[in-house]
Amino acid sequence: MKSLLTLMFLCLALVGARAQEDEELPSADPKVREKIHALRIAYITDQLGLTPEEAERFWPIYREFSEKRQALLQQYRASKKNPDPDKTAEQNDQELVDMRLKLKQQEVDLEKDYSGRLLKVISAQKLKTLPETERKFRQMILDQIQRRQLQQQRRENMRDRSQERLRQRNN
Repeated sequence: MKSLLTLMFLCLALVGARAQEDEELPSADPKVREKIHALRIAYITDQLGLTPEEAERFWPIYREFSEKRQALLQQYRASKKNPDPDKTAEQNDQELVDMRLKLKQQEVDLEKDYSGRLLKVISAQKLKTLPETERKFRQMILDQIQRRQLQQQRRENMRDRSQERLRQRNN
């Protein structure tokens, strides 16, 4: 288990280096997304303690749930980006509030449906810890990306200082 986590962190280091250039993961390089997806599967499987049989049955259901949840989020983002030009800002804002509430309700309904399906595959204890495990994984990825960005900034600052010193010596 420790070797799996070590391997995962090494892969995260590589993924973080590539993902740092992108502001949002959905627009990231498909190879990066694949690696993160594989790491996510390994991490969640490990943290939930899924048996091979459970994992085999869990992941297709969970993948379907995640895709539908992502579609709801994309629907909201698209509405936010494209306000109706024939309406006032207040009307557009009201529509966004209404849509957000409608989509949240749809997400709750989706979660209820898939929770019932997942409970046929994994225990309630494992299902209960799933949201926290997802949150920890997202935070781990974000921390890794941030660490990589800071390292790159430090390297750039050192390079800039070195170049400045060379210019001063040459003058």
